[in-house]
Amino acid sequence: MKADKTSRTAQYMALFRALETRLQAKDRLFSDPYAIHFLDQKLRLATRLSKYAVVRKYLENTIQKKVPGAFSSGIARTKYIDDLLQNAILNGVKQVIILGAGFDTRALRLDFIKSVPVIEIDHPNTSNFKIQTYKNRLGKIPENIQFLQIDFNKQDLDQLAAQHQIDFSQPAAVIWEGVTNYLTSAAIKSTFSFISKFAKGSHVIFTYVHKDILENPKSFLGGEKLLKDLNKLEEQWTFGFIPAELPDYLNQFDIQLTEDSGANEYRKKYVPGRTENGYEFYRTALGIKQ
Repeated sequence: MKADKTSRTAQYMALFRALETRLQAKDRLFSDPYAIHFLDQKLRLATRLSKYAVVRKYLENTIQKKVPGAFSSGIARTKYIDDLLQNAILNGVKQVIILGAGFDTRALRLDFIKSVPVIEIDHPNTSNFKIQTYKNRLGKIPENIQFLQIDFNKQDLDQLAAQHQIDFSQPAAVIWEGVTNYLTSAAIKSTFSFISKFAKGSHVIFTYVHKDILENPKSFLGGEKLLKDLNKLEEQWTFGFIPAELPDYLNQFDIQLTEDSGANEYRKKYVPGRTENGYEFYRTALGIKQ
């Protein structure tokens, strides 16, 4: 990410959520009325015009051409993580920690966590922009949300936790969406070590990319172009897992892998009517602290 800007990829995810929200209630997976406010003027206009079928079709076709599968898998993943989070709350989780929160608006749009303490941790550029956007649109920050700022590749989460007295004794649902693929292996290990300090029964919901997309991008539809575009944005992907190796990796942190789904799987579950291909390398996993 460029030093003086927010994440462009975070804005694209907000665009996908904003476009989904423009659908009629019976047709959409979720509603996110806040997502549009994180978009630049051009993307806000496109979102508003998407109420016209011809414009929406053009937008979806353009996105599919540029990043095959990203839109359909992105909205399906959003709903999938919403459901995993709700299940965590139902199973006794007492707090929500969102690592690399980006423009995630779950603390506002999901009724079932409005009374749950939420800590959002992110890069200062994105975090400050988000705080200001909330203040502009809501007048104030909701009392259950706390924003903490960190550069995951340069700073220590343990120091941040000590400084702000994060409570590890209460089981947490940790959401780590759209982040691991930008980090170093050392940062990944350090973060899972941090997550493992939360109480037994804590849930970690995270995304990752299949390691093969980094080593052989041509093996995935649109993979080579995607990596080139990310390089131009200075948001290069640097890390991936081999799915078969993930259970053993998590075991060292006393975290048991309970779900691990690729884009095709959660797309089939939540948007079975969509026929787009692509983005199969993007995966969502759930681990539970033992």
